[in-house]
Amino acid sequence: MGASGSGKSTLMNILGCLDKPTSGHYLIEGEDVSTFSKNQLALVRNKKIGFVFQGFNLLSRTSALENVELPMIYAGISATERHERAKAALASVGLAGREHHHSNQLSGGQQQRVAIARALVNRPSVILADEPTGNLDSYSSIEIMGIFQGLNKQGISIILITHEPDIAQYSQRVVRVSDGEIVADSRVENPLLALEEIKKHKKPGSEED
Repeated sequence: MGASGSGKSTLMNILGCLDKPTSGHYLIEGEDVSTFSKNQLALVRNKKIGFVFQGFNLLSRTSALENVELPMIYAGISATERHERAKAALASVGLAGREHHHSNQLSGGQQQRVAIARALVNRPSVILADEPTGNLDSYSSIEIMGIFQGLNKQGISIILITHEPDIAQYSQRVVRVSDGEIVADSRVENPLLALEEIKKHKKPGSEED
């Protein structure tokens, strides 16, 4: 957590192997990636890290299925396996039957689910989410946090950047960043459970999530 300009996005870029630290060491599964080349870092990103962004970053002229298949093309996975894994990933986030919808046919919450499915298909160890609820209404935000909580129970580490205290309450640990430094690191004693919180909110009539 941190205000705009606090350095939280820079920290995520380092964790996501998008930027290299100027000093120190960064280990992923026992490997010091701070010494890796650009090609080696790209391989780590593709195999071990999934990314979810506030703006969804979907290709507007392609279907949800094709958007989810994209990372697997870079990984050299066959077309048949890409198709099967993309369908399974979309189903896992509640979008079975919407594989051929384009972005303009999906609500904001649904577009973010496509982005999460895309982050999942290469079976990463970690998902990095940068303000994933920033463009969503409160109901869709809780739904997205529910998906993240479910993935975490499956053994995937979720690192989520937010400036919203209510969203942070769905996590197990909160790290606060200010002026480029970690100023606090604490456990959340009683994290909110999205499956319970969603019952307290009315689903917007204008969206079909």
